[in-house]
Amino acid sequence: MARLKQIESFVLVASRGSLTAAAHVEGVAPAVIGRRIDALEERLGVKLLVRTTRKLTLTHEGSAFLEDCQRFLADLTNAEASVSAGGVKASGHLRITAPAGFGRRHVAPLVPDFLAQHPEVSLSLNLSDRVVDIVNESVDCAIRVGDLPDSSLVSVRLADNRRLCVATHGYLQHAGIPQTPADLARHQCLTLSSDASQSRGWAFSVDGEVTYTRPSGRLDCSDGQVLQQWCLQGLGIAWRSTWEVEHHVAQGRLQVVLEAFQAPPNGIYAVFPQRKHLPLRVRLWIDFIKHSYGDPAYWQRAVER
Repeated sequence: MARLKQIESFVLVASRGSLTAAAHVEGVAPAVIGRRIDALEERLGVKLLVRTTRKLTLTHEGSAFLEDCQRFLADLTNAEASVSAGGVKASGHLRITAPAGFGRRHVAPLVPDFLAQHPEVSLSLNLSDRVVDIVNESVDCAIRVGDLPDSSLVSVRLADNRRLCVATHGYLQHAGIPQTPADLARHQCLTLSSDASQSRGWAFSVDGEVTYTRPSGRLDCSDGQVLQQWCLQGLGIAWRSTWEVEHHVAQGRLQVVLEAFQAPPNGIYAVFPQRKHLPLRVRLWIDFIKHSYGDPAYWQRAVER
């Protein structure tokens, strides 16, 4: 029990940003939280937090351990809920957000089946490429694609996501086929505008290490679907997720380039606020969408559509 309290306190301190804030949530003195963190660090033999009078920051080991702890606590909560819920039916209103393009293709089509299984649940789906503040905007769950910089939220990995460099055969016949990421400097690259995501640029694996490049071109846009349409029109090379372009590649409309330099896949995640008791409707939604994405036949059907 002491080990569990130490882990819970560590996650709470990391999410709240201070011992005092975490202690207020727990209803104990800050010194109690501090002793739990000290005991946890001593037991693990590593420093998890760097504490000064002004701020608290996670060490590299602390950041890695935090992600594991969040996943463990979420799984524990789900396991308890699956036993205690028994025959209780999910009910209430579920608020979901997802990126616009991915949400249209891979979230919205799943909603009717979920609601059919849980007739006492209602659902609002917000599709936006803006990173929604799910805590302050009262969202129950966000579906997100790519890196997750916000460690104060809990995430469940739903599936892998790989990005591909693609272009039409016509464009490549005219401009040539790039052989290395450096060759992109001589091409028209269709990029997301600076106020959108992909802030580090396009990721490639070079000599076993992930590197980033910021290609340029005459066109950029904040909407990924527009970039895909421009790419299909032969206006340049785009760096898009497999879920967006695999069916175009399969049907011969687009060609993959720089395949030997593909970076390792990142993830598709369900993200939700840190909560001691996750509502049953949220847990069931996460289980439902994880099961759907975990079925290889689901993605094969998506390629064929």
